Amino acid sequence: MRQTFNRKRWLRIHGLLSLPVWMVFSFICLTGSIAVISDEITWLVNPASRAAQTDNDQPVQLAKIISAVTSEYPGAQVTSITVREAYLTYEVNFTDDKRPFATAYVNQYTGALQAVYTDISFSEFMRSLHGWLLFPWQHGYSVGYYLVSAMSVVVLIAAISGMIIYRRFWTAFIRPQIRTRYGLKLLLHDLHRSGGVWALWFMLIMGVTGLWYLVQAICWHLEVPIEQEPAPLAAAALPQQQPRLNTFPTTADSAYQSVLERFPQFTLSYVMLPEHNRDTYKFVGGKGDVFYDQSSYQMAVNPWSNETVHITEPATFGGLQTIMHIADKLHFGTLAGWLTKLIWFVFGLTLTAISVTGFYLWLVRQPAPKSTTKTRSTIIIEERKA
Repeated sequence: MRQTFNRKRWLRIHGLLSLPVWMVFSFICLTGSIAVISDEITWLVNPASRAAQTDNDQPVQLAKIISAVTSEYPGAQVTSITVREAYLTYEVNFTDDKRPFATAYVNQYTGALQAVYTDISFSEFMRSLHGWLLFPWQHGYSVGYYLVSAMSVVVLIAAISGMIIYRRFWTAFIRPQIRTRYGLKLLLHDLHRSGGVWALWFMLIMGVTGLWYLVQAICWHLEVPIEQEPAPLAAAALPQQQPRLNTFPTTADSAYQSVLERFPQFTLSYVMLPEHNRDTYKFVGGKGDVFYDQSSYQMAVNPWSNETVHITEPATFGGLQTIMHIADKLHFGTLAGWLTKLIWFVFGLTLTAISVTGFYLWLVRQPAPKSTTKTRSTIIIEERKA
């Protein structure tokens, strides 16, 4: 009897999760699914983003990438370079008198400038929409980021309560029950339960990584450092006669060579050029690790002396820093290239469907409102009593 009571209580909790948040949760799941394959969608719909590669192709030097922009826009100041998939061009961010922010698509194998855009890329838009619903950031936090990361609690409670109310749920892995002859309600009920069991591992990953994003948001808000940032160069270390910006003695390629000497298997994902004379070259990338993301290796190089002034690598990580560089790969399914991204995309859509069907099942279970319409016999009886 007690066990039945507990199951009913958990069923009520499981159902109530669908009511207040199902629309937001479904939207987050759907945008997250699209964000996982946003690079592939960009390649498909935007020919200017494509960088055809042959077996012998190697990326050209960074100087040629930068020159592709500055030769076309003489007053441009290149601020950073983003490296995505091998089949996509480098995204070179720059600013000039007419453009406070612009992104140039430069083919890293030919050095050709293929397009210039003044808005964010589709991949960045989808990640922003999924990550914080485009709510503004202020004072180190975004209400949208809190809202999205708080959905991790919903996912975890839904997964735990689902396992409790669905007896012997593991049998759905080998004998899923999908009844198609008994109406829409029963069909959606079976699909909801079977989909939830098959997506259980995915829900737990999303819940745990989402919970980390909530912790990370709190750390950002309270200005609790998770990762040490490179400090500006000391003013005393600068030469007395300083040339204008972007004409440092150390070029971006020379600084990058220092990174490769320190990390021979380093794969570049982001470069930030010095913004002022006390700034440094910042190189971010990975080494093909299964779990660590493409920003787990970082080096800052002095543009005046080509000296390494800051190094970040997994061997020096603390506890929170380790989680931070593991969470993204698990959350977005970039563990093994396009194959795991496709799996994450399919199960993201499954989680979206589970949310929608869960709300429908909760809705149809609600008791119908009592009718206040009086029948003819009731009216006659009341008149006789009067």
